[in-house]
Amino acid sequence: MLSFSTYVAPSKPAVSDDLPPGEVRRMWSPTAATLIHGDHDAVLVDPLMTQAEGEDLAGWIAATGKNLTTIFVTHSHGDHFFGAAPVLDRFPAARVVALPAVVEGMRKQLTAPWLDGFWRVRFPGQLPERLVVAEPLESDTFTLEGEELVAIDLGHTDTDGSSALYVPSIGLVVAGDAVYDEVHLYLSEAVADGIDHWLSALEVLDALHPTAVVSGHRQADASDDPRYIDETRRYLETFATAEARTSTALDLYNAMIEAYPDRLNRGVLWNSTRSIKSD
Repeated sequence: MLSFSTYVAPSKPAVSDDLPPGEVRRMWSPTAATLIHGDHDAVLVDPLMTQAEGEDLAGWIAATGKNLTTIFVTHSHGDHFFGAAPVLDRFPAARVVALPAVVEGMRKQLTAPWLDGFWRVRFPGQLPERLVVAEPLESDTFTLEGEELVAIDLGHTDTDGSSALYVPSIGLVVAGDAVYDEVHLYLSEAVADGIDHWLSALEVLDALHPTAVVSGHRQADASDDPRYIDETRRYLETFATAEARTSTALDLYNAMIEAYPDRLNRGVLWNSTRSIKSD
């Protein structure tokens, strides 16, 4: 029988001079990694970002006594895969895999505009020196101790080429950034019909009827309740409605703060509204 455990890297400062109104520093959202394990072996989903996070994650896995065979990456944002190298230093026989569209996106993240112009600027001296790109899966299904794990192609969620990992035997969906839990959504890449595509991806997850859903960005004490699929849907619908009735990024930002005053990371909301609304 498979089971799972979740490790959450806490929110951390990011270098940025583009701060939302009233905020004094930019923080990065807390980010989840998930270990799916059987009696002996394990699969890790999304190995986080910084060198320190990867090292801590590797130590956490080692403490379970499980043999890590595979690292699965749900999508191409660097905060979900840059930390693979320090995990592989501890578990060198593990394979890093992803769907082909995710692999393509990972390669783009290692180009100068993204790696040097975005990630290293925000996290100077914190990223691993070695950055690993996944091997493309030849099939959407692989196994852990004889149980199927299914990579679900979701298309666009908070970026193009997103996926989730479904474990039918225990009803688990590791949703990556298709689902958020009490954290503002990253919508900077949702221009044009991005929100519609994201809503369609949530329908795909709903159709699996999961009993547990791990969100990509969540607080450490968050539950794995499937209701966060619907919470994410409502946030997207609220954002779309607010976008239609506001004229400026600030107006859209304020509308979402009014609707969601307690969600973490107002900085990512500010970035999203400024991308959507070119004042």
